[in-house]
Amino acid sequence: MSRLSIPVGPQDHAQGPADAPVTLVEYGDYECPFCGEAYPVMKAVQQAMGQEMRFVFRNFPIAELHPHAVRAAEFAEAAAGIGKFWEAHDMLYENQTALSDDDLLAYGVRLGLDAAAVAEGFDGRFDQKIKGDFMGGVRSGVNGTPTLFINGLRYDGDRDVESLVEALGQAVHAGERPATSRR
Repeated sequence: MSRLSIPVGPQDHAQGPADAPVTLVEYGDYECPFCGEAYPVMKAVQQAMGQEMRFVFRNFPIAELHPHAVRAAEFAEAAAGIGKFWEAHDMLYENQTALSDDDLLAYGVRLGLDAAAVAEGFDGRFDQKIKGDFMGGVRSGVNGTPTLFINGLRYDGDRDVESLVEALGQAVHAGERPATSRR
């Protein structure tokens, strides 16, 4: 079983308490249809787990298959600059078939991110963050998306809400705390 090579830390986009007994990390690609199918499942799992779970999203754009995936990741990172990463994340998955630059500019307006800020996001300033997420995934054994880790261990079980909640609940009861970086 693969382990997460880079512990969750301040460089990550996270929802839920930092001291939650269980952390679910998703390596995802905004244009990946399997990630799109997993998106409502992740939302339902977050709802079911409440304050017992921290959810972390890391970029893993597979540019060879998904021509808009890197731009979408850049857009989400640009939105993070105004504190709207999760709104952008949700918007991208809810509009997965419309991820052209024009679409991203329109989403930026809806989030309060002006066109110049979106365009700046496409200038390479987030390459290091996105590549860091990607390479961390590669070192962790990620070979497709979505790939999930529960408290640092790769989860390859069923990806329905019930199975994930059961696996996360087992991690809570096992009492092993998620590895966290202090960077």
